[in-house]
Amino acid sequence: MTKQFKLVKRVAMLLLLCLFLMPQQAEAQRKKKKRKKDDKTEAAAPVPKKPKVKSISDLVKKSKKIEGLFTIYQDTVTGSLQMVVSEDQLGKEFIHFSQIANGVTDAGAFRGSYRGSKVFKIKKYFDKLEFATQNTSYYFDPSNAISRSKDANISEGIMATAKIEAHDKETGLYLIKADGIFLKETLSQIKPPRFPGQSPFAFSLGNLDKMKTKVNAIKNYPENTDMAVDYVYSKSSVLNGGSAAVTDGRNVSVTVHHSLIAMPNNDYQTRLDDPRVGYFLTQVTDQTDTGSIPYRDLVHRWHLKKKDPNAAISEPVEPIVWWMENSTPVEWRETITKGVLEWNKAFEKAGFKNAMVVKMQPDDADWDAGDIRYNVLRWTSSPNPPFGGYGPSFVNPRTGQILGADIMLEYVHFTNRVMYDKLFDLTTETKAFDPNDYMKDDKLFCSLGHVMHENTMFGQAVLAAANADDLEMERMKKEAMIALIMHEVGHTLGLNHNMKASHTLSPEELSNPEFIKGKCLTGSVMDYAGINLTKDKSKQGQFYDTSVGPYDVWAIQFGYTPFKNDAERNTLLNQSTKPELIFGNDADDMRAPGKAIDPRVMIGDLSNDQIGYSIDRIELVNDLMQNVKSKFVKDGQSYQELRRAYYILSGQRNIATGVISRFIGGVYVDRAMAGQQGATQPYTPVSLEDQKRAMNALAKYTFAPDAYNAPNDLYNYLALQRRGYNFFGGPEDPKIHAQVLSYQRNVLAHILHPNTLQRISDSELYGNKYSISMFLTDLNNAIFKADIYGNVNSFRQNLQLEYVNGLIAGLTGRQSSRYTHAAKSMMLYNLKTIRAMAAPSGNIASKAHKQHLRTRIDNALKEIK
Repeated sequence: MTKQFKLVKRVAMLLLLCLFLMPQQAEAQRKKKKRKKDDKTEAAAPVPKKPKVKSISDLVKKSKKIEGLFTIYQDTVTGSLQMVVSEDQLGKEFIHFSQIANGVTDAGAFRGSYRGSKVFKIKKYFDKLEFATQNTSYYFDPSNAISRSKDANISEGIMATAKIEAHDKETGLYLIKADGIFLKETLSQIKPPRFPGQSPFAFSLGNLDKMKTKVNAIKNYPENTDMAVDYVYSKSSVLNGGSAAVTDGRNVSVTVHHSLIAMPNNDYQTRLDDPRVGYFLTQVTDQTDTGSIPYRDLVHRWHLKKKDPNAAISEPVEPIVWWMENSTPVEWRETITKGVLEWNKAFEKAGFKNAMVVKMQPDDADWDAGDIRYNVLRWTSSPNPPFGGYGPSFVNPRTGQILGADIMLEYVHFTNRVMYDKLFDLTTETKAFDPNDYMKDDKLFCSLGHVMHENTMFGQAVLAAANADDLEMERMKKEAMIALIMHEVGHTLGLNHNMKASHTLSPEELSNPEFIKGKCLTGSVMDYAGINLTKDKSKQGQFYDTSVGPYDVWAIQFGYTPFKNDAERNTLLNQSTKPELIFGNDADDMRAPGKAIDPRVMIGDLSNDQIGYSIDRIELVNDLMQNVKSKFVKDGQSYQELRRAYYILSGQRNIATGVISRFIGGVYVDRAMAGQQGATQPYTPVSLEDQKRAMNALAKYTFAPDAYNAPNDLYNYLALQRRGYNFFGGPEDPKIHAQVLSYQRNVLAHILHPNTLQRISDSELYGNKYSISMFLTDLNNAIFKADIYGNVNSFRQNLQLEYVNGLIAGLTGRQSSRYTHAAKSMMLYNLKTIRAMAAPSGNIASKAHKQHLRTRIDNALKEIK
């Protein structure tokens, strides 16, 4: 091997070695550089700092501070809300109350409507605050060991949960976002639910629009935080846009006042309810009571205390102050004040002087009627008035103490609005307008204003027909306003209705002007009594109550007298058997077919002879109907006034026949306690004499062939005044047959109701002498006997078919299972009797009608077989 070759070989090996070592050296260099870089980076990296915790002051820099019970911060740019809760507020009870500041009756939300109050607590759960509704329906005696289980199977309602945005440990304050509490239906449900069977074409609100919903006003005080929120409900298209009061059915606003109230800390003493007197109450059940009546129901009343506890009559420490809104018509302010202050007569008997005070809201007042710190007599003039007067109050659910109240008055009370076509014109509907439809869920809703408006319009018609002067017209209106104010104030004092109170005076006393002057015409202004009108105008006295009644005085004594002991309280309550103190409220009310049992608990009646009073009212209407055309048609005017008068008179007949019908199968109720002096048995059936008297009156004034006779030329003039395209929806002619049939159907609906027929049979076991066979035989004769063998006029044809259809429905219809076997037997017997009687006779129309009857009965008998 040459030297040259060896050198080449050595160089090649070195090159191979270099090629082998170079990647390792490069990797070593890379790692070395990386270590240096990493060391440099680590050396340069700062020590990480904890993120800065924002304080309350940091989060509210751009917000306006509104101090009060719960301090509120509102962002000055976006309007968003934040709320401060202190540590000492956690676990405490507060009251939430809401009312409608403005809305539309279409949505069941109208100005002044109270939505109730509830107790809630604020609790901390880790980094959140919870708003939890408390159950106030039960009581546990703390001395009973079972009270340790007081929360078992009782659910509190978590209304809202809000994240704690900041916590100041030094001041003990928590900050939360509050939009989710106030701008949603968190605190109370506003949009009404859809009821089963409700038409899909009925007006309904859309979905809550979070972009449009906003806070209108915030007012904060040491004892309450108030928020006015404008909730906007939107939907892209609507099937029913509502009435003309709804500007845009796709976007409907309902403004609600929310009030968060500190739980009162005072020496208020709760008062428990008694069934012999009628107060609104909070129902509380004693879960530790082993008796059969574990009730601790709390009466709703104001916190009245005597300045001088030892005086028989003393001014209160704090009177009940009423502010008359400055929108009140000037000419009515004195009359309204009188109506409010009449209640001082009752309070004096309870030991208080000047308990009620009336003040006038200044024109430059810095508060509005929605401020819960003021009790206000308020006014509206609504397109679709839901009431004539409405007197709600709100209470502390823990005690029953009334915390505030308003009285809403509708200007419609002074008008002859066309809306009363809804009350009287039943030509296109079988169901009359019912104000309670507006408040399906509110058992405290009062529709007296509608009833009194109807009565007053009837009074105006009677006075106009009698050529009464303007002074008498004005007197009647003033008396009506005083009566309405007294009634609604009574509600705000805690009293509920007394529909039994109209039986205090006799017909002779009511037609004695000197005897009734300045008095209550009933036992209580809390009734829905009829207007006092006499056929003999020389005996016409007061039209309405002008003072509180004996029951009102007694009820206020029960609610407000500072009793020294239970014996004093019981002595007062034991007076309930006095005739002038009888009581029955809406739960006993007979106005709906088949409802309740005592015919004395009824609206639209007056005097201790309801049947006689109602007959007198019908005859008065019949007399007026003969001349109504000449009295209410004026040259140069349309026939709208005549039409209104006709339906007013017709409506009064309908009310009177309804009152009479309730005596059939009626049972008088006495709620006196066992052994109470003057008490009778709890249930006493109406006498045979009065039931027969009622049946005879219905036969004559409701079912007879000439029951609804009117002058032949009257119907030609019952014309509505044309307004634009108001006849576009249907023909404008009066539907007289449908109207009359609707009145007759109202009576049949009650006397043939399953409840009525069952009560007739059952009450035979404890004193009823008017058997179901006697009654249904009398009814059959009243509807068929007079004309079945001759000509049957068109009104009677409608009535007879309606009655036969009712009998058939009782045997084969959907509700047939509700009828007793005894009732069904008589229904079947009557159908066969009618078939035998209805042999074709008379003119062609009558023959056709009788054949129709026989065919309906034959088909029904086949179905029964």
